[in-house]
Amino acid sequence: MELTPTPRPRNRARSPLRLLLYAWCGLVFFFLMAPLLVVFPISFSSSAYLQFPPPGWSMRWYETYINDSTWMAATFRSIKIATCTTVLSVILGTLLSFSLVRGRYPGKSIINQTSILPLIVPTIIYSVAVYGLFSQWKLIGHWQAIVLAHTVLAIPFVVIIISAALRTYDISYEHAAMSLGASRATAIWRITLPQIRPSLISAIFLAFISSFDELVIAMFLGGSNMTLPKKMFDNIMNEIDPTIAAVSVMQIALVTISLIVVSKFGAGATPAK
Repeated sequence: MELTPTPRPRNRARSPLRLLLYAWCGLVFFFLMAPLLVVFPISFSSSAYLQFPPPGWSMRWYETYINDSTWMAATFRSIKIATCTTVLSVILGTLLSFSLVRGRYPGKSIINQTSILPLIVPTIIYSVAVYGLFSQWKLIGHWQAIVLAHTVLAIPFVVIIISAALRTYDISYEHAAMSLGASRATAIWRITLPQIRPSLISAIFLAFISSFDELVIAMFLGGSNMTLPKKMFDNIMNEIDPTIAAVSVMQIALVTISLIVVSKFGAGATPAK
């Protein structure tokens, strides 16, 4: 005689708590996304001031942004700084990740913990410390100083992502390539890095966005060479017009496109069996 397990009765006592949790999450999500419902319409406003709802619709503030040399200079400077920061942080962070995952040497745990310190130290404290150091080197006002400071902030993101990919990567592929005559460097370049490409792409975009959207360090080190976030901050403090809303919409679009591109590349490295 075949016995069939009797289904367990559902615990209905938890359903009100579950509904309450869903409602709370919905409120938090609405609280985070509600500003977009204001920023997007204002960026297309025909008014000369921040007015919601807009009295009319116009593309004048996007045209103002594109035709303003100050806005464009700040934008291109931010792109240049973020690109250089991405290149440096990805190279250094990837090398550090290989060292932390594959290396065997004393003090590795200390280096591993030190590598994520920029995520723990408040940005304002880090900015003051970097300002004191770079002022002695007479680098204040140079975009290269911002690149160096942003690279330190971006390396932890790269290390966390690449280290996680290397820990789940099946190293036997690399060993197989080396057994067929490839050097270790060739095996890493031709086999390992393509296998962890999704993680590399994620690290690249995260490093770029973390630099492109950073304000505090740029305020301390930029001087007269304003980045786009610094220009937006000055615009809010001195003259408020819907141009700031148009720039914000384009930044949101950039982040959204970056997330979509990252999601298209897959989930990560080949898992070890």
